[in-house]
Amino acid sequence: MKITEMLRQEFILGELEGKGKKEALTELSGVFKTPGINLDSGEMLKVLLEREKLGSTGIGEGIAIPHGKMAGLKEMVISFGRSRKGVDFETLDGRPAHLFFLLMAPENSSGLHLKVLAKISKMLKDNAFRKNLMEAESRDDLFRIISDKDDEI
Repeated sequence: MKITEMLRQEFILGELEGKGKKEALTELSGVFKTPGINLDSGEMLKVLLEREKLGSTGIGEGIAIPHGKMAGLKEMVISFGRSRKGVDFETLDGRPAHLFFLLMAPENSSGLHLKVLAKISKMLKDNAFRKNLMEAESRDDLFRIISDKDDEI
């Protein structure tokens, strides 16, 4: 299972504009309005905000992995966003989040959904990987860094 099979280059945002959780989630879910996927970003935002009510997906150390399950979705999709200035995401450590992987899965995909979350978490435990993501200059660089780490794990 490859992260880069679910994360297209056009699903990468090199600099999020939002300062808060809802704005960041709106940006991260908005990238899926593309031919072949065309997800209802309003419905996705609703699913993500409901999930956040259960507990923040801002896991700390500048990382957030918002995720949820959506009816009608045919395959799992992932977006990535970075905020150099940081987003108030109500993280577990109370610090701003800078790196975001958003995962949206079909309703009936519990096993794969959990495996993908685990892989993303494992990738993000690597300090050098996080540093490289923060320092990347372009969307191409971000995708390459993620793809290289994806191949490694």
